[in-house]
Amino acid sequence: MRHTQTILLQTENSGAAPAVLKLSPGQEATFGRGTDTDPADFSLGHAEVSRRAGIVKAESDYWLLTNLSRGATLVVENPEGGGEFLKVPPGRLAAPVPFEFARVLLPAAGGSCSFLVFASRHSYADFDSAEVTTGGEPTIAGFSLDASAKYFLILVALCEPRLRNCSSSVIPTVPEVLERLHLVPGCETLTRAAVNFHIDYLAREKLRVKPSSGSRKADWQRTALVSVALRFDLVREEHLALLGH
Repeated sequence: MRHTQTILLQTENSGAAPAVLKLSPGQEATFGRGTDTDPADFSLGHAEVSRRAGIVKAESDYWLLTNLSRGATLVVENPEGGGEFLKVPPGRLAAPVPFEFARVLLPAAGGSCSFLVFASRHSYADFDSAEVTTGGEPTIAGFSLDASAKYFLILVALCEPRLRNCSSSVIPTVPEVLERLHLVPGCETLTRAAVNFHIDYLAREKLRVKPSSGSRKADWQRTALVSVALRFDLVREEHLALLGH
């Protein structure tokens, strides 16, 4: 559903065909409840949503979000990421949004109203064709992880809830990690002590996380590991395949 150099807005109405609006670079669209005499370009039929809630403007490989509300904050989340989101406060004009795929959430009674934004693919450097600079000391990898190692499976299991649902705040406990990995070939004999060892190894040697003041080891290590792994894309959605089903 991605289109080069275009942005698509799509409603998330359950049980109804989604409304879709296409924007080319430089074009913009208002969204909100609208009125009979002044309809919004992209209509959101919720009584709690402002008549002119905001504006989406398309650019070449990103988009801008304006919040026209006087009191409601807009939240933009990345459904494909590890919990990334940004807030656009009331009155904020032309906030740049870097996500290729995003969900815009507007506060409403009983939850929220939302719509999806499918943006242009981002441009990346072609490192294979780039000139190679020789000389000097080689760059040391910030995080050196082996995706075939057992500690990496444990890290993926810790990140799994957030990868499957970016709004989840669940961090699996050691028994839950153990139960999850017992379904993975080669991990049938994994013990609780081994899981604890690998978590401690990840924290001390691989990701080098440090506790915040007053935190307990049983809690902070797992939370910090997930935070760093997802923040720097060390564990991504494709790694869930290592856990099987």
